[in-house]
Amino acid sequence: MRLILASASPRRRDLLTAAGLVFDVEPSLYDETLHTRPSSPQAAAVDLAVGKALAVARQHAGEHAVVLAADTIVAVGPDDSFELLGKPVDAEDERRMLRLLSNSRHHVVTGVCAVDCRGVPVGAGPGLRTGVETTYVTMRALSSADIEAYVTTDEWRDKAGGYAIQDGADRFVTRLEGGGRDNVVGLPVALALRLISEGLAPTPSAP
Repeated sequence: MRLILASASPRRRDLLTAAGLVFDVEPSLYDETLHTRPSSPQAAAVDLAVGKALAVARQHAGEHAVVLAADTIVAVGPDDSFELLGKPVDAEDERRMLRLLSNSRHHVVTGVCAVDCRGVPVGAGPGLRTGVETTYVTMRALSSADIEAYVTTDEWRDKAGGYAIQDGADRFVTRLEGGGRDNVVGLPVALALRLISEGLAPTPSAP
């Protein structure tokens, strides 16, 4: 079986490699724009992960391959009025996100999807599995100097929520609850491995 990671994220590649998996990388070109407000951060993350996975799986329809995709979202605020923080578009957007996250307990949510390409174009049933993991991250109060110093690092570029816990932003985080650190980095590995295994449809019998 061939495993295909539908992501350009070096963090996800590193996490899968550390787990001992061999895989190919084919970044998904799926449009990640959310055109309507999702019912929850979890629903948004799963929907985006499914879209990414199917976009790549359709290119390998019928092959003995599994496509793995993930989408990480940061949500800040109460459950009934949360704000989703994607990837900052520029330095000013990054400053805005860090001000929102300062002195907060926010959610980092990763939706994961595994698709057995032998079930495509059906795109459902035993060959598609989804899951989601949520980590509650407590971040200390950030001073203006903290924010400006972090903006100059460029670590925030292409990061959901505008920070990378595996790099310099680790010094801002005081507590993790619920999901693991790997989820905050971008891929809950145990969940991904389970979905890969569960998503394998039975091999069709010869006529």
